[in-house]
Amino acid sequence: MQAPKFTSGPRRLWLKTAAACLLGMSVMAGPAAAADRQPLSLVVPFPPGGSTDIASRIIQPKLSEILGRTVVVENKPGAATQIASQYVVRAKPDGNTLLVSFDSHSINPVVRPETLTYDTFKDFRGITFALRFPLVIGASKQTPGNDLSEFIAAAKKDPGKYTYASTGVGSLNHLAGEELKRTAQIDMLHVPFSGGGTAIQALLGEVSNITFLSYAALSSHIAAGSIKPLAVTGDKRLRDLPNVATVQESGYPDFEAYSWIGIFAPAGTPDDVANELTDAFQKALNDPEVKGRLTDLGFEVMATDGPAVDRYAREQFERWNTFVKETGISLE
Repeated sequence: MQAPKFTSGPRRLWLKTAAACLLGMSVMAGPAAAADRQPLSLVVPFPPGGSTDIASRIIQPKLSEILGRTVVVENKPGAATQIASQYVVRAKPDGNTLLVSFDSHSINPVVRPETLTYDTFKDFRGITFALRFPLVIGASKQTPGNDLSEFIAAAKKDPGKYTYASTGVGSLNHLAGEELKRTAQIDMLHVPFSGGGTAIQALLGEVSNITFLSYAALSSHIAAGSIKPLAVTGDKRLRDLPNVATVQESGYPDFEAYSWIGIFAPAGTPDDVANELTDAFQKALNDPEVKGRLTDLGFEVMATDGPAVDRYAREQFERWNTFVKETGISLE
């Protein structure tokens, strides 16, 4: 069968109509194809409201804008971050499911290796070392001392009298408390609680004397005068606590402890997908508005590449693994 013959006028009209239809279809296909892509899930291993969750929700809108796709924050708390980690390990390695990890990512292989159902360093690949933040050593109102040096002097005078609250055995603030005990040569009793909120309540109720938590967690209580900031565990003072010295400035130059947030994908994620995600996170984290909001909460933006966060996670594991072996602290 022969194709229909057109005179020059009708033929031009037919071609224009066909071209317009094809253009319309292509324009419609772009957004439709983007909409068909799965949402990117940022899996947070804690309930809503914590530092990791807050940071994820600050980054989320800009990340979605950069990637041109939906980004959702999924909270999967429990088992010292192991539930969320296991969920991501088992996810399809297509870049659609990422772990918003915490310092427990490196500490879990030290304190609970027998319960891990995944290999921290083989089953994940880093996307970015997103943020870090120091801890603030906060004290109850009745605890002696207005700075760390004064408190340590009181603790040395009465060994075993004072306690420190943590968010659980094997948490960073537990290990940081034990490191301070070793470094300052003081004797304090560790009292573990179920989270930062209950640790704070222990100070407010004079059940415990000090705790090691983020500035974001303690800021309202510090502002109200119900908790005293004794020192900061980072290598520099916090902008909002200019009169509070670091532990290093207090006479212990080798002391440093940071909580950190890293983004990890399942190990089998292809290089091109991982690189696209790294680029997007770096742009989102360095966006002036996003960076400003994070900085206001005491976060330090790192925004590294994937290999850098993998190295950092390994370094933190080695550090705390050596510490636990040297001190023989109880992890029961």
